[in-house]
Amino acid sequence: MDPATTASLSGALPLPSVQGAAASYCVDPSSASVLPAVPPSVAEAEAARRGHEEEENAAIRLVHLLVTCANDIQAGYYAAATGNLAEARLALGTTVSTATGIGRVTSHFAAALGQRLSRASPSDSGAAPDAASWAEHAGELYRQFYEAGPYLKFAHFTANQAILDAFEGCDRVHVLDLAIMQGVQWPALIQSLSLRPGGPPALRITGIGPPPAAEGSRDELNEVGVRLTEFARAVNVPFSFCGVTRDTLHPIQAWMFELVPGEALAVNSICQLHRLLVDVDPNSVAAFFPSPIHAVLCWIASMQPRVFTVFEQEADHNKPALVERFTNALFYYGAVFDSMEAMSAHRRTNTTGGLGGEAYLQREIFDIVCGEGSGRAERHEPFNLWHGRLWRAGLAQTPLGPSAIRRAAGLLRSLCGAGYRVQEHGGFLTLAWHDRPLFTAGKDAVEFLFSLLAFAISTAVTVKLFRVASMVGSACDVIANIAKFAATDVLPGRIHPTQRIH
Repeated sequence: MDPATTASLSGALPLPSVQGAAASYCVDPSSASVLPAVPPSVAEAEAARRGHEEEENAAIRLVHLLVTCANDIQAGYYAAATGNLAEARLALGTTVSTATGIGRVTSHFAAALGQRLSRASPSDSGAAPDAASWAEHAGELYRQFYEAGPYLKFAHFTANQAILDAFEGCDRVHVLDLAIMQGVQWPALIQSLSLRPGGPPALRITGIGPPPAAEGSRDELNEVGVRLTEFARAVNVPFSFCGVTRDTLHPIQAWMFELVPGEALAVNSICQLHRLLVDVDPNSVAAFFPSPIHAVLCWIASMQPRVFTVFEQEADHNKPALVERFTNALFYYGAVFDSMEAMSAHRRTNTTGGLGGEAYLQREIFDIVCGEGSGRAERHEPFNLWHGRLWRAGLAQTPLGPSAIRRAAGLLRSLCGAGYRVQEHGGFLTLAWHDRPLFTAGKDAVEFLFSLLAFAISTAVTVKLFRVASMVGSACDVIANIAKFAATDVLPGRIHPTQRIH
């Protein structure tokens, strides 16, 4: 019997022929057959592959547990929800790293579920962000989220360009910012106006912001006015600032802004309008009155602004059912966290800006998961719904030109590494993060993160950021593979003093 036949019958490998090259062999003691030594690189690659597969399966199992926990909470099965959450927390502490990828984003969702369960089951607890602490540090966390990625920079840049275009040829201009925060958007606009041929126009900015968080605490709205006034003075732009202190936009009326005839007006909203959406019982008295979003859009339209820029998350978090909200949010924030991690890797640092940006997003996650009824503020909705609302309010769309795409692309090149790009999409400008689809849900096979719409009586522009993952182990990669699990129990030049209106 030849050696090859002998080897095949014994279960060992046949001896390879060796021609002109040295070969190494090892002896299998159980069969006394001589085996070729496996090159170390091949063995290591196989071990790495198996390790990655195990990690991915553990991550998918983690997502399965969290979605099932949300389903149990919705159904009122709190004991089962507590058990699933405990198992998910064990996975986060042992088999799934919380440093990056899916572990990082799911740790926030697990904490949010714990907080929600603590209200129904005293035996469970969750580390929820303190509301008073958030109010006190809201401005700083917003600034850190601004630094953590290109999202707000891109929104500010594109909105400012739309405002500059609308102000072309005007000698007196007025910007109404529905949530001025720290005013980081406006120095660039002031600088651009200072360079306008023929000299800058007289600029007035009205900023809406909350009152001081506590008696004796910093008056951040006044500080913003002082900083902008000093900056405008330095670049010789005639400027005045007026602060309007309000916690919400709903009680505000147009007369409060002291509009001046002949003054060109721009209205700017960054991630604010979704907080005006509410649940309305058709059988209640509230159904007979205008909703907050309708009231605000009506007084904005009544002022006839030359442009109305709106920046909103392109997400679907306004569903009444917790499971649907939870699942959509898990996809959405997995995308945001992946892109933030890529930005941090591009900078080769993990700065406090990234951590602060994460804390900013954590507050939104807790609101979406824990809030119900009037207690839920983060009611993000897809772009097509906002487009319809603004159109019904009398605001129409005008697409951006090719120069806007070139400018925005130049901005991204200066800010980000590979993965981000600018696209023109249906007359709107889109900020994209790769192009791999996360899931197919009817009309779209991609996940959009943000939309910027610039509407006026006849003007508009949009920015969308959509996420797709190319990084191994990214949050969206894992979530996209959730189908590996059986779905039976998983639901899917003159300076004026600053003013203040109270």
